[in-house]
Amino acid sequence: MTLAAFLLRRLGLAGLVLLGVSAIVFFSLFLTGDPAALMLPADASRAEIDAFRAAMGFDDPWIVQYLRYLGAVATGDFGTSLRFHRPVIDLVAERLPATALLAVASLAWSTLAGFILGIVAAVRRDGLIDFLVRAVALSGQAVPVFWLGLLLILMVSLKWRLLPTGGYGGVTHLVLPAVALGAYYMSAVTRLVRASLIEALDQDYVRTARAKGLSEWRVVMRHALRNALLPVITVQATYFASLLGGALVTEIIFAWPGIGRLAVQAIQNRDFPLVQAIVLLAAAVFVLANVLVDIAYALLNPRIRL
Repeated sequence: MTLAAFLLRRLGLAGLVLLGVSAIVFFSLFLTGDPAALMLPADASRAEIDAFRAAMGFDDPWIVQYLRYLGAVATGDFGTSLRFHRPVIDLVAERLPATALLAVASLAWSTLAGFILGIVAAVRRDGLIDFLVRAVALSGQAVPVFWLGLLLILMVSLKWRLLPTGGYGGVTHLVLPAVALGAYYMSAVTRLVRASLIEALDQDYVRTARAKGLSEWRVVMRHALRNALLPVITVQATYFASLLGGALVTEIIFAWPGIGRLAVQAIQNRDFPLVQAIVLLAAAVFVLANVLVDIAYALLNPRIRL
């Protein structure tokens, strides 16, 4: 199978997945009862509910409503926010840069630190350094994000007064939320790089490279690490997709104006059009990340296309 055919097949499957997600997102609106009554305040009169239902098109058959919803989404129209009275796409576009900045910063430092620690631990396996690295990685995955975030605020911001407690502004506002959010991913990358690299270092081609007299560092970086990258790429793409979908807890703790915080506000305000758009956006990011992973796999290992 050529790369173009492989790519077209993956894009077709991605489209089917998004279509299924859109159906789930749309029809979930009707699982809790009358959507018109749920979207309006509790003290709304029957006449107001009926008028709202007619205005939103909830009187039409479900399939008609769904097809109308698909047609609107295809043109970039996700509806109007019931709380902010603005197009949903505008609200998401305003919050997306903040979430993207936090996601990139968190993933950048966690990936760099995770690769360094993972490589060092794999090369020095079963030694003191390996033990210390594994202890750090285990602690990073065991500590909840909300607890680490609050601890950083208490120590770094309130006690030492080094960085702001939260908000959105310069680089100083980015440090604490990026550290809190990236700690878990750094630990996961460290453990994955260590395990993948140890497995690669035990392969015959690595022993052959050593027998040729190559330095240990060259053997690790040029021969073993490339083959250990495939599972790491998968994890990194998934992590970035989850971060871009909205780091909900971190954004709330540090008052970061991103997608995750907007999703919480939408749920609290029963703003269903906004909730639907955010869920669909998160699904699209995950699907796109998986497509990019498939492409990277096909480029790194052409046998996967077969």
